[in-house]
Amino acid sequence: MSSPNYLIAPSILSANFAKLGEEISNVIASGADWIHFDVMDNHYVPNLSIGPLVCEAIRPITQAVIDVHLMVKPVDRIVPDFAKAGANVITFHPEASDHIDRTLGLIRDSGCKAGLVFNPATSLDYLDYVMDKIDVILLMSVNPGFGGQKFIPSTLAKLAAARQRIDAYTAKSGREIRLEVDGGVTVNNIAEIAKAGADTFVAGSAVFGAANSSDPHCYDSVIAKMRAALGA
Repeated sequence: MSSPNYLIAPSILSANFAKLGEEISNVIASGADWIHFDVMDNHYVPNLSIGPLVCEAIRPITQAVIDVHLMVKPVDRIVPDFAKAGANVITFHPEASDHIDRTLGLIRDSGCKAGLVFNPATSLDYLDYVMDKIDVILLMSVNPGFGGQKFIPSTLAKLAAARQRIDAYTAKSGREIRLEVDGGVTVNNIAEIAKAGADTFVAGSAVFGAANSSDPHCYDSVIAKMRAALGA
């Protein structure tokens, strides 16, 4: 069995939006831990996805953590809307905020856990000044904007560097910070990604690609295989 510290967070960007509520219910019933909610504005990233109204609509469907990843600029205006809509975790890109410390404070003051998201070429140095306000560090292992991309191998070294920072901070403060990875996570590479230091895994197409409309437990197999790989 895998460590209970590992969390699997399917990204609904790869779900069937014509039956989104059903998809979310099925994937949670199949053993997923969080629901990853990708928000794109066709400005910060070259795609347009979903907003607070969809978050509000799915909140009554599940008690699972809704993990909102904001790929928007500016970011502060939309934070309270997602908090009111039922988000539990809100992460954003440092490049999208003029005042990172303030935005992290806004998220936490709104009742959510807060985190920073790092694109493949974004330095981890932003963490030097805000570790006390961060609950989640999310590393993009693809360039954000589209699902179905392949994992960028250099993310493994970056995960290890982020894990060192987290472990040093936790040893000093006693406070835990989750290390999440998003992009190209599959059954075949999840163990290697975990070994590099990740404990929370966003998987979109790898999970929802197993869809079978006639079987409400169609995601059982792929999630079970991921947990088995993590346990090994």
